[in-house]
Amino acid sequence: MQVVAYCEEKATRNNVEQITEGIRHFSLQDALPTGYKLALNMELGTLSYLSIGNEGPQLVAQQQFTASEMSILLPLLDSYPYYCPYEVLYASFYNGSVNDIVVARCRQRLQMAQDIGTWDQEMRPVRNVLSRTRLKLRTFGLTVSSILETGCILRGTPTTPSVQSTRQATIHGKS
Repeated sequence: MQVVAYCEEKATRNNVEQITEGIRHFSLQDALPTGYKLALNMELGTLSYLSIGNEGPQLVAQQQFTASEMSILLPLLDSYPYYCPYEVLYASFYNGSVNDIVVARCRQRLQMAQDIGTWDQEMRPVRNVLSRTRLKLRTFGLTVSSILETGCILRGTPTTPSVQSTRQATIHGKS
């Protein structure tokens, strides 16, 4: 079983609004409708989709992520609206904590794998977890797109009917 260590990070990107007691909030600018946010509980591995209205926050959707899925999800959320390089995903998946030295080592390892033709074998575990993470993100109207030989990017998609109807009900004051 893979153990993921979470490091203390400074919230420097504009999509991270606040970090309180192990919960990180993401607005994801244009990917989510106005008045909606994501809240990631780092300890429990739950991602909650919240509607922020006059009555206070309302839970619209929620998904549980495994430690492996969290190791992929967190760098994707942190890098939004930009792409997340494969070496960062790889470093997070295998090391948990990501810093410049670890990312540089992973970049070298992946470059060597590409040179000798073992890229697919090296990235297979990361891609498998990315696939499961992608499926769970559909609940929130998000998807992960791969960029050939570069990385992955988190994007908003047309929402699923259940989330869309919940959004509409919340907007129109129905529960």
